[in-house]
Amino acid sequence: MKNFTLLLCVLAALSFGQTYSQEDLDVTVQDSTVLKLTAKDSVVLSSWVIGLGYNIVDDSATPFGNDFMNIKDTWNMLPYPARVSVGRFFKNGIGIEAIGTLNRYKSGKKVDGNFITSPRNYYAIDGKISYDLNKLIGQTSWFDPYLHVGAGYSSIGGIGRSTANAGFGFNTWFNDTWGLNFNTMGKWGIPEGSTKQLQHSAGVVYQFGIEKGLSKKGAEKLALIEAMEKERQQQQDSIAAANRAKEEAALAERLAKEQEQARLAAAEKAKIDAENKRKQDLQREIDALGHIQFSFDSSYLNKAMKGTLDQVAKIMTDTPALTLKISAHTDSRGTDQYNIWLSERRAQRIKEYMVGTGIDAIRLTAEGHGEADLLNECDDHTYCTEDKHKVNRRSSFDIIDF
Repeated sequence: MKNFTLLLCVLAALSFGQTYSQEDLDVTVQDSTVLKLTAKDSVVLSSWVIGLGYNIVDDSATPFGNDFMNIKDTWNMLPYPARVSVGRFFKNGIGIEAIGTLNRYKSGKKVDGNFITSPRNYYAIDGKISYDLNKLIGQTSWFDPYLHVGAGYSSIGGIGRSTANAGFGFNTWFNDTWGLNFNTMGKWGIPEGSTKQLQHSAGVVYQFGIEKGLSKKGAEKLALIEAMEKERQQQQDSIAAANRAKEEAALAERLAKEQEQARLAAAEKAKIDAENKRKQDLQREIDALGHIQFSFDSSYLNKAMKGTLDQVAKIMTDTPALTLKISAHTDSRGTDQYNIWLSERRAQRIKEYMVGTGIDAIRLTAEGHGEADLLNECDDHTYCTEDKHKVNRRSSFDIIDF
């Protein structure tokens, strides 16, 4: 019991020392002061809350009874959390909560007016309706007291009894989601002769599904901020009116500059469009010559291939600034490593031939891609005819610059 009392003291101290962190809304006024809406100006209007904690069953029955301070004989507590709760709390201050608790009476404790000679288990399910006292005393961001009434069912040593419940408690919040709950509830057994009880609890609560709004002070502060903002806006409007004539005088000059910039941009765009069209025309002219189609497992150039390459070389001769990338490919037959080597060899053979026609080697880039870029479905897992494989054994030319 001493350990439990120490725990309550530590938890309460932590709750009072908690600070909030939330981005502030700043409104600057003429005298350079800043008025802010902070986390303390907002409150939780409605939420769901779940809790886990310890509970003490006190068979002294009432704070005004003779046995209230007879802790040894009347208080019962487990050494681990044994209270679970879930509740929904609404904007109007009303809350609805369901609570499940368990406990254990040691031998020698008083139950139903008599001292027991053997341990007894205690189980209880309670429902309660609460009212948030902050609705009466004013909202706070961290302290949340309430009163509650309700009913439940308790079982002590297998003997059940319905109870009528009433009590009070409070939450103290570290932030918008985490806090502590402390509660005392009187439970009056409805069957005649059953024990009246006090049930105390303390635990951690978690809040979610939160809807927030401004407190009364926060609403007043917001109204002041809005009034100050309105005054600031009026001041800005006056300044804007004074500067409007000056701005209109500069408008004509700015428009003239913009028109000149637009003319230059249009000329630049026309130049780029013309260059792009010229590049597209050159690429179409090269593409119209067709691919260089190699024989299976070969990098040698035949007469037809050389004729096509001669036409490409003529285009490059007629366009001295034209540089090309030679891309060579294989079909899917053979290993990946071999096909990379073969495609590189094909690309190099084409480059060597074109250099032999008089094209500077610096204007040609040769790349082999192996079987990485097939033009049809003829991969390693698909059977294809020779004509289909032939489609993939090709080399093409792409313009780098011109």
